[in-house]
Amino acid sequence: MNDELQHLKNLGKTSAQWLHAVGIHSAADLRRLGAVDAYRAVKARGFRASKVLLYAIEGALQDVHWNDIPAERKEALNQQVSQLTALKKA
Repeated sequence: MNDELQHLKNLGKTSAQWLHAVGIHSAADLRRLGAVDAYRAVKARGFRASKVLLYAIEGALQDVHWNDIPAERKEALNQQVSQLTALKKA
């Protein structure tokens, strides 16, 4: 099977399987949803994904290795996840 997601930087077999499980099947799907919402969908499905998945998805969208994402951007992503999680709990 030729999996488009696995051809994106940072995304391997497991992360691609998780994304498929939440309805993300292509790079276009991933771009449409964005890193934060894609990560939250995976977490909501019950997969034990770490913050590295969040950074990996962002890196895939930018075509850079997740370690090369600036600390400020990582912090902004974390804040977005926290804010959306807090809103959902309210």
